[in-house]
Amino acid sequence: MANAREIQSRINSIKSTMKITNAMYTISSSKLKKARKALTDTEPYFYALQSTIARIIRHTPDIEDPYFDTRPHIKQKDRKIGYIVVTADKGLAGAYNHNIFKLAQEQIEKGGQPVLYVVGELGQQFLSKKGIAVEEDFRYTVQNPNMSRARIIEERVVNDFLEGRLDEVHMIYTKMVNAIKMEAEIVQLLPVPKTRLESNIPIDVHLEEITMKPSPKAVIDAIVPNYIAGFIYGGLVESYSSEQNSRMLAMQSATKSAQDMLAELAITYNRVRQAAITQEITEVIGGAKAQKKKKKK
Repeated sequence: MANAREIQSRINSIKSTMKITNAMYTISSSKLKKARKALTDTEPYFYALQSTIARIIRHTPDIEDPYFDTRPHIKQKDRKIGYIVVTADKGLAGAYNHNIFKLAQEQIEKGGQPVLYVVGELGQQFLSKKGIAVEEDFRYTVQNPNMSRARIIEERVVNDFLEGRLDEVHMIYTKMVNAIKMEAEIVQLLPVPKTRLESNIPIDVHLEEITMKPSPKAVIDAIVPNYIAGFIYGGLVESYSSEQNSRMLAMQSATKSAQDMLAELAITYNRVRQAAITQEITEVIGGAKAQKKKKKK
């Protein structure tokens, strides 16, 4: 059994660690509130864009546009599939990064010719260790999700899609379902799935006629890039919120474990102290008896 000094040293060390975990919990909580507010403030605009695109499709269902081109003539094995993979820049967030890596690997193994666009330092490190090539690494984007950075990603993948370097574009990110549940999710961005846009509008709801100038195609070409940038922004904020929430839960669990360890160490420390005191008392009594016997002689 360790002596009292060693146990006290361990107790002090655990208390220092608890200060760090508590601080990280507080910081992540603040970042989470800020990120969720930013998303809530911008969501109405992008929902309006999505609704507008859906209405255009509803009025002109046979519209042909490069953004809707599924390129059915290209076989699955030859399709160049782009994946925007959103990870974190650091760990200590439970299974957050692991779930994204797992989903990304599953998609890569499905076939085709994967082209990876990675957001986050840990994603780059993981794929490099696996020997998987990365087309572009948007470093440190996840730490400050904003529309400017979302547009940088959108411009790159949209240009690659329109110029034929990509046949599909998907986004792999983490969706925050509720305060204790986060799920890795994959969503197709390009070609824009008409069914997903139409599904949000009930069939029996009448929408007024709309006029599109100079043409429906010109309106679509102007709106879709903004819609995709908005979706990417939403994915970045969702992922960032999920990361902070996962870190909060991890730090909360770590703090609880530290408290349990401190309780056990306190019991052990008291036992060691009691044993040491008992030993000292025994030695004092033994010494007194020896002195008493010596005097009698």
